[in-house]
Amino acid sequence: MKKIIHKLTNWEAWPFKLIYAPLAPMWVYYMLRSRAVWFFTSSNPKITFGGMDGEPKREMYDLLPPSLYPNTINILPDEDFNEVITKIKMAGLQFPLIVKPDIGCQGILFRKIDAAEELKNYHTQIPVEYVIQEMVNYPMEVSVFYIRHPEQLTGKVTGFLHKISLHVVGDGVKRLEELIHSHPKASKHKQAMLLKHKDYLNRVLSESEKYVLNYAANHNRGAQFVDLKNHIDDSLVNIFDEVSLRINDFFYGRYDIMCESIEDLKQGKNFTILEYNGCGAEPNHFYDTGYTLMGAYREILNHWKDLYQISKYNSKQGIKPWPFLKGYKFLNKTKAHFEKMREVDATIG
Repeated sequence: MKKIIHKLTNWEAWPFKLIYAPLAPMWVYYMLRSRAVWFFTSSNPKITFGGMDGEPKREMYDLLPPSLYPNTINILPDEDFNEVITKIKMAGLQFPLIVKPDIGCQGILFRKIDAAEELKNYHTQIPVEYVIQEMVNYPMEVSVFYIRHPEQLTGKVTGFLHKISLHVVGDGVKRLEELIHSHPKASKHKQAMLLKHKDYLNRVLSESEKYVLNYAANHNRGAQFVDLKNHIDDSLVNIFDEVSLRINDFFYGRYDIMCESIEDLKQGKNFTILEYNGCGAEPNHFYDTGYTLMGAYREILNHWKDLYQISKYNSKQGIKPWPFLKGYKFLNKTKAHFEKMREVDATIG
């Protein structure tokens, strides 16, 4: 009975669709007012589908100055592996590396690769185009939710989080497998964790030794979020005004960033943008940070209002929403793409 009550009251662990279902009438209201099912596609004109779903990372990186994101190359799944290794050398990349699908979601097929043999295993199994990226060694990963109305040069930061990847800490006694079983979040992803770390399950971590279980710092992958809203100030907003204006036509979305410190980020130094997401980005600062379900709903609705207003303005400027049939076909194609990825994600360690 306690488990049932806990599941019912722990709304943060509910399925995505269940959390958002009560808010669906408001989304339908915006569609009706816009007279367009895909009204949001006008929000970020330079990003496919406005960044709601299925946008390529290559597309987003191409809009950024190379100095603002990690050294990255794109790989097709049918490329000869020897050519892949040649590309890595020519790009000046070295192991360990980060790999992830060019069109991805929720950390699916995101991996840290330590050696060529691991990369070969990944390359021979992944069915879609992917990126190989240098591993950034800054100590902090943060996310910044940024919104700017097209008529204005100054935007606002509505969410600022420290994202801590799912990990366990050793005690000098327990094996890695035992630590996974006893960890409140890792145990929920037990099957995936045991497969991914099968070669290290009998390893005893020394006292205070940190072992990262998943480098994808997503909420659904067990990451812990720490609210940094008290650090939001004009300096932080100014940095993302500058970045977003350089992207051109980026008005609504979330940046995922590695940085040396919050102070350095505010000064515009020692940080790199891992990626940024458009209008499909969730205002994820209500997870793990003390929000009630009603408080989370207020945040979502406030963000949707901004999204609607930005999309409406851009539409009036001639940036029309996608036609229904174009969006419908695109979503079906994207859905099939993700289903293919999920099947493989469960098999690659």
